[in-house]
Amino acid sequence: MKLTSEKLPKNPFNTSISQYAAKYQKLFQWRKENTDHYSHAALVDKALQLLKERIRRGDTLAYFLRGQLYFEEGWYEEALEQFEDIKEKDHQATYQLGVMYYDGLGTTSNAEKGIDCMKRILDSPCPKARHLKFAAAFNLGRAYHEGKGVKRSDEEAERLWLFAADNGNPKASVKAQSILGLYYSTKEPKELEKAFYWHSEACGNGNLESQGALGLMYLYGQGIRQDTEAALQCLREAAERGNIYAQGNLVQYYYKMKFFTKCVTFSKRIADYDGVSDIPMIVQVTDCLPEFISRGIAMASFYYARCLQLGLGITKDEATAKHYYSKACHLNPALANELHCLAIRQRI
Repeated sequence: MKLTSEKLPKNPFNTSISQYAAKYQKLFQWRKENTDHYSHAALVDKALQLLKERIRRGDTLAYFLRGQLYFEEGWYEEALEQFEDIKEKDHQATYQLGVMYYDGLGTTSNAEKGIDCMKRILDSPCPKARHLKFAAAFNLGRAYHEGKGVKRSDEEAERLWLFAADNGNPKASVKAQSILGLYYSTKEPKELEKAFYWHSEACGNGNLESQGALGLMYLYGQGIRQDTEAALQCLREAAERGNIYAQGNLVQYYYKMKFFTKCVTFSKRIADYDGVSDIPMIVQVTDCLPEFISRGIAMASFYYARCLQLGLGITKDEATAKHYYSKACHLNPALANELHCLAIRQRI
């Protein structure tokens, strides 16, 4: 299971972007301009000009904001250079360097260097690093889970994630809370009550991945008493918010309940996502794990193909069905094989 790094947490100190914007409204006016009159490139260029002027006047935060703008635009080499210049003075720059070195953004991947940056954040006594510690602990846990840059240890990953989750504190790493839910539901032996607890905490703090996971736990009675009504509420809300895995499981539910027209309508929209270009975009927008996004698209593709093959809720079209069966196999061979076996036994 490949995890993604925790995004830079919001800064509660007076160096936060929101407070900075209140003080220097002109700098952030580019974000409010009507896009009918200004292209994105022009707006970015305007922002860089304003930041350059603030830097000339000695505004220390502007150095970091310029690096962050480079980072958000995907100009990773420029961002790396900017963050390296200020890492001794800005904890946020150190954090972003940790992410970039670990994930190989703008440079060759160097997990040890990324881990060192995160450890510096975690060990720092400076109050201005405090809001970064939970996220840094999550990223260190990820390194131990993946065995990248350190010796693999699920026990150490669990310890760091528990620190990062901070008993469900909404100001801590909500991503750690969600990953703990996933960890406890997949480790051997499973600890489903713990998984349900952590997914509940993460969902309550707005995590989209955990909202979908809770729906499935309610649906199948895992770690909690089975409750179809609660399951469908969680899955539908998660699906509306963009959780592709929740959408795929709703497709499966509609098929099993013989709501074939609804199944076809819902599944085609999901099945038409491109597995190569769309999944990274969905990860960026939803912060859901690529593995589950791919699984959701594969599930929808298979059931759409099944409806096409049998003419359920749609005109029978075996040629198109073959295309979507192939897509499901390409995205998730194990899942496609499992569903195919159920189809052979006429269980779906």
